[in-house]
Amino acid sequence: MSDKKVPRFENEEKERDFWAEHDSVDYLDWKRGERTIFPRLKPSTKTISLRLPEALLDDLKYIANKRDVPYQSLLKIYLAERVEDELRME
Repeated sequence: MSDKKVPRFENEEKERDFWAEHDSVDYLDWKRGERTIFPRLKPSTKTISLRLPEALLDDLKYIANKRDVPYQSLLKIYLAERVEDELRME
């Protein structure tokens, strides 16, 4: 680890820009890090409007009903799995 100090940032955008150009290994001693768990932390969500063909929505609702889960939750699972697969392929 170097003697570099993490600078103070005016806002999150400047902090993001900084870390996009710098490696945290130069600033932090990861060997001294401790695992932390945030049991009540929920990811932030954003409401969107999404147009789907009715047949696709009906199929999604049918599958969700068979699994006894809300269809919107099932849709989020499907999207997350597909995005993860795509990112792994890069």
